[in-house]
Amino acid sequence: MPHLVLIDGPNYVFRAFHAVRHNLTNSKGEPTNAVFGYVQMLRSILKDLGPTHVSVVFDPKGGTFRNEMYADYKAHRPPMPEELASQWPWVHKVTDAFNLNRICIKNYEADDVIATLARQAEAKGWDVTIVSTDKDLMQLVSDKIWMLDTMKRVEYGAEEVKEKWGVGPERIQDLLALAGDSADNIPGVPGIGPKTAVQLLETYGDLEGVLSHAPEIKQNKRRENLIEFAEDARLSYRLVALDMQTPVGIELDALAVSEPDRPKLKSLFERLEFRRLLSEFSDAEQDESTTTAEPITDEAPPAESNSIAIKRTDILVDDEHKLNQLVAALEAAELIAMDTETTSMRTHDAELVGLSFSVREGEAYYLPVGHRAGDLLEPKPKQLPLETVLAALRPVLESPDLAKCGHNLKYDTQVLRRIGIHLAGIKADSMLLAYCLYPGKYPPKMDTVSEDYLGQSCISYEEVAGKGAKQIGFDLVTLENAVPYACEDADIALRLSTLLSNKLSKKSRLKRHDEIELPLSMVLADMEWHGARIDSAQLAELSSRFGERIQQLQTEIHLAAGEEFNIQSPKQLGELLFDKLGIDGGKKTKSGQWATGQEVLEKLAVEHEIPRLILEVRQLSKLKSTYTDALPKLIHRETGRVHTSFNQAITTTGRLSSSDPNLQNIPIRSSEGREIRKAFIAEPGNILIAGDYSQIELRLMAHFSEDTALCRAFEHGEDIHAATAAAVNDIALADVSGEMRRRAKVINFGILYGMSVFGLAKQLGISRGESQAFIETYFNRYPTVRAFMDETLEKAREEGFVETLLQHRVYVPEITSKNGMRRAYAERTAINAPLQGSAADIIKVAMINLHRRLQQEAPDAAIILQVHDELIVEVAEDQAEKVAAIMKESMESAIQLRVPLIVDIGMGNSWFEAHQL
Repeated sequence: MPHLVLIDGPNYVFRAFHAVRHNLTNSKGEPTNAVFGYVQMLRSILKDLGPTHVSVVFDPKGGTFRNEMYADYKAHRPPMPEELASQWPWVHKVTDAFNLNRICIKNYEADDVIATLARQAEAKGWDVTIVSTDKDLMQLVSDKIWMLDTMKRVEYGAEEVKEKWGVGPERIQDLLALAGDSADNIPGVPGIGPKTAVQLLETYGDLEGVLSHAPEIKQNKRRENLIEFAEDARLSYRLVALDMQTPVGIELDALAVSEPDRPKLKSLFERLEFRRLLSEFSDAEQDESTTTAEPITDEAPPAESNSIAIKRTDILVDDEHKLNQLVAALEAAELIAMDTETTSMRTHDAELVGLSFSVREGEAYYLPVGHRAGDLLEPKPKQLPLETVLAALRPVLESPDLAKCGHNLKYDTQVLRRIGIHLAGIKADSMLLAYCLYPGKYPPKMDTVSEDYLGQSCISYEEVAGKGAKQIGFDLVTLENAVPYACEDADIALRLSTLLSNKLSKKSRLKRHDEIELPLSMVLADMEWHGARIDSAQLAELSSRFGERIQQLQTEIHLAAGEEFNIQSPKQLGELLFDKLGIDGGKKTKSGQWATGQEVLEKLAVEHEIPRLILEVRQLSKLKSTYTDALPKLIHRETGRVHTSFNQAITTTGRLSSSDPNLQNIPIRSSEGREIRKAFIAEPGNILIAGDYSQIELRLMAHFSEDTALCRAFEHGEDIHAATAAAVNDIALADVSGEMRRRAKVINFGILYGMSVFGLAKQLGISRGESQAFIETYFNRYPTVRAFMDETLEKAREEGFVETLLQHRVYVPEITSKNGMRRAYAERTAINAPLQGSAADIIKVAMINLHRRLQQEAPDAAIILQVHDELIVEVAEDQAEKVAAIMKESMESAIQLRVPLIVDIGMGNSWFEAHQL
């Protein structure tokens, strides 16, 4: 199984700062102790743990959603020492040079990101190590998730957590809610320390149990405080809860470990004057140069030392004369870079504060329209009325003949749409250009791309708006601070758009940006703006039903067990199943605790009732917390719809993802999961149409491999799984049994994902010998499939990447790794990425074509959702048949393959009904 290591960046940088001598500096007198300790820690982790996937997670600058919940959260913390603050840029650069994915999500703490990624990996059966000493993260510890303190060399499983705190991981949140946390200024209950909290939890179970029994407690002060400060405890419970649905915007596969950027590391070590590290690193590089193939990544950004800083002139446009000069400059420009400053990242809430423009490198304009005075005593900032600005700029912004560029214009397009401007003439998006150049390297935020390709660090939002609870909206930022911040965005967007366009053009790869990603971004902008209607009553009914079923299942579990126990406790569950009931098939974790993860319980559920019921509880609990309870809170107060954000430039494969909410992961395998789709409904008088590609990745395998038998089966419209079963078993199609087809289906999809002999045996419940024979027979029947796979791997080893039908690149630098696990993972990626990525190509082209046709032939119809291989359109009922025909034609003709593309169409008042294809 893959092994994901999640490093709590802030935790370890602070520890390194205090652990390494403070007089460690370079010859310029710059402190370097924290960076030195951090580098040593990274090297140790990579060497000792040998992870297949790694991410280093950092806190965002400024506050998070917890500050909105509780203004005093972490408010009393002293400012960071200057000698540590100056080292943070080096920490980031070292992380990037090690080619470790660096994640920082605005409004969410590092703990939330770690929790989200850890649970996602756990759900896939991965092993997870969290490198941190933060007690909040101990909530996550399970039979698949461990915590590691590298400095003390202590590993925490569930048993170690209980030994340290007196409660298991499942009760850490309750413990901290009662005892509080002075480090984070979490109130808790006065007079209740960790030991007392443990006693209370042992007696009453959880926080609510303690609070509900508070009047019974004999100790006067303890009883009075628990009653008086009950709401503080509940607030504390919410504050210490980890948000496991954080919009991380990145797939787990993108966290795969890569070889470090040795030239960049050497340059950094020279600059920091880490002579011993530089010497060791150079020796290691020399030793490995004859045996280790370097990944071929000609798109890698240049080292920062090669960059040249450009001085910029900023022009504040605050009167009509300057506005006229700006308009004249824009009308004469070959390319206009633009950016908007707003009050919110949610487009339906974003009020326009200002616009910035640049038409030549090193010069930019800022046009404020929505700045306010900080208080009644301050004069109102000088700026033009919005109506005057719009009247002057509308002809420019809406002209298709004046070329524009920007960074993530999908957002700016919607901001302008909110004030009646329909942006036209978009030629380049530097976010998408960076993604096309090196897909999946990182979420391409402007500051990251600027640092990589221009060698220039951007002014952070926190530098102009403040941090934490004291952070202000951009409308309250003074013009003195707003002008350089906003002008920099436009200037850098112009420079990046020009530079990255030239890089792609020289490699004959600009077409991907111009014809697919850029037009798609405008389709996605329309989809986000339109949103999807949600039936909150349906979700409330489902939530209630799930809650009742969970309670019923808990009762059944206790009856079957013959005793009551905490079904959420892995430790108690393991002891019940394997110690008290004596069920065979148990295995223990490193800490000596029984493993009770998904995989273990699924095996036991075949013969035993309690594991089966526990699995059902877990599934329903996840559906309830993630969807039926959460989705109604995301319905916009004005539109009455949910507006997800489609992430276009994140995944390595080219597939879209979505966040706030994540609609890509709505489960469809269980009947309860499918019920959630009933809540996605059409407006009265409208209907939803679902178009779903049939077995697209298998069709792509037939296309790429040109296998005669596979192609013939698809051309004749045969059931591909039955056809495979007939071929593998050497029988007539009519003689294929249901079990034969099931096995063939497993191997068909297993081949796409590089399933091993062991994996197939496990999936089908057969011996390895049978599995080996099954795979060999498959390749004998479909010989060109194996040839395609072998050729793909050979090309990947030579070039360091694979490509999709439309030249989207997926880099696989570990394809030549000496580490067998990493190499095998890269090989599986190399096989699957062209298929999964080409499926993404096809649906992207289909979306562009369908959107264009709907605008021309059915302007009231709208694409509202894209999930995997499926599109959802909302349209008036009287136009449904016409739009369904357009939809089917647009999707099936997106790309010409050697086999037909088939799209199944369904209609209904809800997504559930429409998907009943």
